[in-house]
Amino acid sequence: MLGFRDCTDMPMEHLESPPPSDHDTVRAVQWQGDHLRLLDQRKLPFDEAWVDCHDANEVAEAIRDLVVRGAPAIGIAAAWGVVLAAQRGDDLDAALARLRTARPTAVNLMWALDRMRVCIDAGANAASLAREAQAIQDEDLAANRAMGAMGAALIQPESGVLTHCNTGSLATSGFGTALGVIRAGYASGGIARVFADETRPWLQGARLTMWELGRDRIPATLIADSAASHLMKAGEVQWVIVGADRIAANGDTANKIGTYQLAIAAKHHGVKFMVVAPSTTVDMATPSGDDIHIELRDPLELLSHAGQRTVAERAQAWNPVFDVTPHELIDVLVTERGVIERPDAAALRAMFGASGSH
Repeated sequence: MLGFRDCTDMPMEHLESPPPSDHDTVRAVQWQGDHLRLLDQRKLPFDEAWVDCHDANEVAEAIRDLVVRGAPAIGIAAAWGVVLAAQRGDDLDAALARLRTARPTAVNLMWALDRMRVCIDAGANAASLAREAQAIQDEDLAANRAMGAMGAALIQPESGVLTHCNTGSLATSGFGTALGVIRAGYASGGIARVFADETRPWLQGARLTMWELGRDRIPATLIADSAASHLMKAGEVQWVIVGADRIAANGDTANKIGTYQLAIAAKHHGVKFMVVAPSTTVDMATPSGDDIHIELRDPLELLSHAGQRTVAERAQAWNPVFDVTPHELIDVLVTERGVIERPDAAALRAMFGASGSH
């Protein structure tokens, strides 16, 4: 599914993108030359702490433990993890293997590591690998800005939107995917009302999206996950806008748990449903959503809150962190390559080809 360029002696091509605006000030993944600095998303919104990673193992641990999260940001961080391994003279095969298993659902992680693998196989040294990792990060920012403009253009003026989880600058190189559309739509005046649901059990919507929007001066209203259908029935939103962790060849989309039920509710209430994701999230090697591995995490994440158990001791919990929305429930898929209405296997083949070569 991957297309690559020679990265052994080619100078890095920085894609041109506008400087950060008043509505885009967060940069959660920062390369420091000899280590990777990550904004610790477990501690937001009250503590803006940073975690410094000095080797690939520390990057893998940060990905697994949700210091960094969001499919694009995970891929970017993993690419820098490979650079750290090369700088230290570590076993690159072992580093790649460790990083690959950190989070199994997000295809961007695999794509970024495969791209770095091609460079390694071509004889790239640490400096060349650093150029490639920076290119991955720059390309993501440029893609996010393009998707934001395309998605915002589809939204009628004075619309209300609902978003799920966190898909902004915290989850990407900057600007965001679904939240990038909301940023662009708010800046242009098309979006009048923004709602974010809390997104249990890690509360990414409550802790991260509300923090990010507030920091960038975009007014937003938080709702409980279970209030979404009532919000739609009340006519407060015309679009649900979400990101994706993996999009299958037929358009089925894996995203944060709770996305599927939002799509069902949106269809019932006549609310449009938009998925926003870079082309690196499209996995043409996965035929349908039935073939996507869904990550299960520790049941204690459901049974506890902030380290304090909140459920009776003998209770059990089932904690899938993603679900799959069938393509029939998706009105629009926005990637940096363009907009696909009613995405299905034929539409994705037309845009990405049978193999998804980039």
